[in-house]
Amino acid sequence: QVQLVESGGRLVQAGGSLRLSCTASGRTFNRYDMGWFRQAPGKEREFVTAINWNGANTYYADSVKGRFTISRDNAKNTVFLQMNSLKLEDTAVYYCAAGSTAATPLAYRYWGQGTQVTVSS
Repeated sequence: QVQLVESGGRLVQAGGSLRLSCTASGRTFNRYDMGWFRQAPGKEREFVTAINWNGANTYYADSVKGRFTISRDNAKNTVFLQMNSLKLEDTAVYYCAAGSTAATPLAYRYWGQGTQVTVSS
């Protein structure tokens, strides 16, 4: 069992930066591939980025490539999402998830409760 808790979401101006954190409970965090997804009102949950268990491989949606960076600190059971050059369309609830690097939410076994990111003009 893995419990995930996201933090760091807030209101930020367009062009600004934000770092989200996702901290996991349990001793087996470093065995899990991790991902970030987001969901805007009225839209489906969409893949943002993912990282494999040791951080050697990362994957990004085209919409965030070059602006967002995923990383992890297995000693702290935490995965991070650094978001730069934020755009209005990045506004969403951001979720971290454990169990895969796939772009479909169906592949992930555990989910956090989400953290709201709002980008204003």
